[in-house]
Amino acid sequence: MTPEMVLDVGREAVWVMMLISGPLLLSALATGLFIGMIQAATQIQEMTLTFIPKLIVMAISLIVAGNWMIAVLTDFSTNLILSIPELIS
Repeated sequence: MTPEMVLDVGREAVWVMMLISGPLLLSALATGLFIGMIQAATQIQEMTLTFIPKLIVMAISLIVAGNWMIAVLTDFSTNLILSIPELIS
Protein backbone atom coordinates (compact mmCIF):
# COMPACT_ATOMS: atom_id res chain seq x y z
CA MET A 1 0.00 0.00 0.00
CA THR A 2 1.58 3.21 -1.16
CA PRO A 3 1.21 6.59 0.50
CA GLU A 4 -0.78 7.78 -2.53
CA MET A 5 -3.34 5.02 -1.97
CA VAL A 6 -3.68 5.97 1.69
CA LEU A 7 -4.19 9.61 0.73
CA ASP A 8 -6.79 8.68 -1.90
CA VAL A 9 -8.77 6.55 0.56
CA GLY A 10 -8.52 9.27 3.22
CA ARG A 11 -9.55 11.98 0.77
CA GLU A 12 -12.58 9.99 -0.33
CA ALA A 13 -13.51 9.25 3.30
CA VAL A 14 -13.40 12.95 4.16
CA TRP A 15 -15.48 13.78 1.07
CA VAL A 16 -18.11 11.19 2.04
CA MET A 17 -18.14 12.54 5.59
CA MET A 18 -18.75 16.07 4.27
CA LEU A 19 -21.52 14.85 1.96
CA ILE A 20 -23.26 12.96 4.74
CA SER A 21 -23.02 15.73 7.34
CA GLY A 22 -23.85 18.54 4.89
CA PRO A 23 -27.66 18.38 4.91
CA LEU A 24 -27.89 18.28 8.69
CA LEU A 25 -25.34 21.02 9.28
CA LEU A 26 -26.76 23.32 6.60
CA SER A 27 -30.31 22.91 7.89
CA ALA A 28 -29.16 23.66 11.45
CA LEU A 29 -27.22 26.68 10.21
CA ALA A 30 -30.18 28.06 8.26
CA THR A 31 -32.55 27.50 11.16
CA GLY A 32 -30.18 29.12 13.65
CA LEU A 33 -29.72 32.12 11.37
CA PHE A 34 -33.46 32.51 10.89
CA ILE A 35 -34.22 32.20 14.61
CA GLY A 36 -31.35 34.59 15.37
CA MET A 37 -32.81 37.21 13.04
CA ILE A 38 -36.22 36.82 14.68
CA GLN A 39 -34.63 37.15 18.13
CA ALA A 40 -32.76 40.27 17.05
CA ALA A 41 -35.92 41.82 15.63
CA THR A 42 -38.06 41.04 18.67
CA GLN A 43 -35.26 41.47 21.23
CA ILE A 44 -36.06 38.13 22.83
CA GLN A 45 -32.66 36.88 23.97
CA GLU A 46 -33.55 33.42 25.25
CA MET A 47 -30.74 30.99 24.38
CA THR A 48 -32.92 27.89 24.65
CA LEU A 49 -35.37 29.19 22.04
CA THR A 50 -33.25 27.95 19.13
CA PHE A 51 -32.89 24.38 20.40
CA ILE A 52 -36.36 22.97 19.61
CA PRO A 53 -36.68 24.46 16.09
CA LYS A 54 -33.19 23.23 15.21
CA LEU A 55 -34.02 19.77 16.53
CA ILE A 56 -37.24 19.62 14.52
CA VAL A 57 -35.64 20.88 11.31
CA MET A 58 -32.72 18.46 11.67
CA ALA A 59 -35.14 15.56 12.19
CA ILE A 60 -37.06 16.58 9.07
CA SER A 61 -33.86 16.90 7.04
CA LEU A 62 -32.75 13.49 8.30
CA ILE A 63 -36.05 12.00 7.19
CA VAL A 64 -35.80 13.70 3.79
CA ALA A 65 -32.11 13.06 3.09
CA GLY A 66 -31.65 9.88 5.14
CA ASN A 67 -32.03 7.46 2.24
CA TRP A 68 -29.51 9.38 0.16
CA MET A 69 -27.07 9.56 3.07
CA ILE A 70 -27.29 5.80 3.62
CA ALA A 71 -26.80 5.19 -0.11
CA VAL A 72 -23.66 7.35 -0.19
CA LEU A 73 -22.21 5.60 2.86
CA THR A 74 -23.11 2.16 1.50
CA ASP A 75 -21.51 2.90 -1.88
CA PHE A 76 -18.33 4.12 -0.19
CA SER A 77 -18.17 1.09 2.10
CA THR A 78 -18.84 -1.33 -0.76
CA ASN A 79 -16.17 0.24 -2.96
CA LEU A 80 -13.69 0.24 -0.08
CA ILE A 81 -14.33 -3.41 0.74
CA LEU A 82 -14.10 -4.44 -2.92
CA SER A 83 -10.81 -2.56 -3.33
CA ILE A 84 -9.11 -4.32 -0.41
CA PRO A 85 -7.21 -6.77 -2.69
CA GLU A 86 -5.87 -3.84 -4.73
CA LEU A 87 -4.88 -1.95 -1.60
CA ILE A 88 -3.04 -4.88 -0.03
CA SER A 89 -0.93 -5.83 -3.03
